[in-house]
Amino acid sequence: MTTLVADCPRCGTSRITFDVKGFVVLNETEYSWKHFAEAFCACRHCGRTTIFRVAQRQPDHKVIFAHDQWRVDNKSLNSFVEVVRFIGLRDRASHNAPDHVPAEMASAFAQGATCLSVECWDAAAAMFRKTLDLATAPLLPEEEEAGLNNRVRRNLGLRLPWLFENNKLPVDLRALADCIREDGNDAAHTGTLTKDDALDAREFTRALLERIYTEPGKLKEAQLRRAERRATG
Repeated sequence: MTTLVADCPRCGTSRITFDVKGFVVLNETEYSWKHFAEAFCACRHCGRTTIFRVAQRQPDHKVIFAHDQWRVDNKSLNSFVEVVRFIGLRDRASHNAPDHVPAEMASAFAQGATCLSVECWDAAAAMFRKTLDLATAPLLPEEEEAGLNNRVRRNLGLRLPWLFENNKLPVDLRALADCIREDGNDAAHTGTLTKDDALDAREFTRALLERIYTEPGKLKEAQLRRAERRATG
């Protein structure tokens, strides 16, 4: 029987041996060689099952990820893979950031979506507010302008009115942005948000990101495609 040693999330036993019942290779790689898989395992202490996300340990361990080659009887898979984590609520289908959103903002949005999937409403709204903070800071001009001081630059509640009043953000997004900011503030200070509040914050944030980044990004792609077609006749 092939085994895997890991901490059991079901009974809490550390460094316990699991019997590997199944192994599914995922269509994911890093660094052009590092493969990932999910291992279905049964804990020898409590008998309950867990699915672990595992990653190839070394470049020359690729054979383990070939079809049905994970069955290394009387050996531990730990020699060939590292346990990344176990599959849980965070792996429920979630909403990624819209296209063309910069990586830092996309990461904050994804964290908010993960908080939603595990029913942490206040944390989700706080992360969506952080996404708004990250998305609007780069819109400020580097040079000094009337009414734009360091306090306005740092404070989202002051920054947003300045951006709208100076046509740096579409005015029809103002109510949307205020909703995200206020929900995020409530989450951070009073902790009273509901599931519906968090879902609204996600949708508000998505809509704002699409207007700021996705729509211009798609337009730029279309212009590039048109230029390529014209260049090739």
